[in-house]
Amino acid sequence: MGKIKITQIKSTNRSCKRQVATMQALGIRKMNHSVELEATPQILGMVEKVNHLVKIEEL
Repeated sequence: MGKIKITQIKSTNRSCKRQVATMQALGIRKMNHSVELEATPQILGMVEKVNHLVKIEEL
């Protein structure tokens, strides 16, 4: 599996608790913070739930 870079581009204000928890589980802490993760099915599923808050790049 490849790696993906996930960057938060929108605020989690007014997001439900579940989406905020997903962002924390991905390791994203604040605006414009980026993390590089393996593209496993679990990570891709989490990214799908918050895709309106993040930008995804393949590495």
